[in-house]
Amino acid sequence: MIAYEQLLDRDRRWAFREGSMHFEKESAVHKTLERIAQRLDELCIPYAVVGGMALFFHGLRRFTEDVDLLVTREGLQELHRRLEGLGYLPPFAGSKHLRDTESGVRIEFLVAGDYPGDGLPKPIAFPDPAAVSVDIEGIHFLALPTLIELKLASGMTNPGRLKDLGDVQGLIANLGLSENLASELHPFVRDKYVELWHGVQSSRSEP
Repeated sequence: MIAYEQLLDRDRRWAFREGSMHFEKESAVHKTLERIAQRLDELCIPYAVVGGMALFFHGLRRFTEDVDLLVTREGLQELHRRLEGLGYLPPFAGSKHLRDTESGVRIEFLVAGDYPGDGLPKPIAFPDPAAVSVDIEGIHFLALPTLIELKLASGMTNPGRLKDLGDVQGLIANLGLSENLASELHPFVRDKYVELWHGVQSSRSEP
């Protein structure tokens, strides 16, 4: 099995085609998301799509090479028990992640109770997916306020995740989000959201 990201690197024309198909929801990543979501629903394992695919379906269109899912610790154990060797394999022994053997696309799992960003204890942790998911086109995605909250906590505490702050700026700009959304966010990240919101408004007012 060849990893999807290696295929993208190996053949630029194929990568461009995949990029185009991604925005038509026909790429290997989209098909991988549809397959794993269906399997988890069949197994009654709660999940919520996070990461680039959550951004895409909430309205910030961009290409991504993998599928990121939030699950519980029990759900992670169960899905490995039920799916490993049946269309999915871990990228290496002992990994909590899986790779779709049909597409080669990597599926990464975040676990409820763990902490975003630097991984250290903080006021915000990854929540139970069943409590924070919304249905979009038959798939469970992280609700937008929770997605923003986790991205802010990640970017604020890990210098290597500054793109998460950029994602929040992108959501503010593309979706026309209100400054008042800050009231729905945890106090730990509220000021950062307001700061980013004002940054977006300032950039719009520049000649």
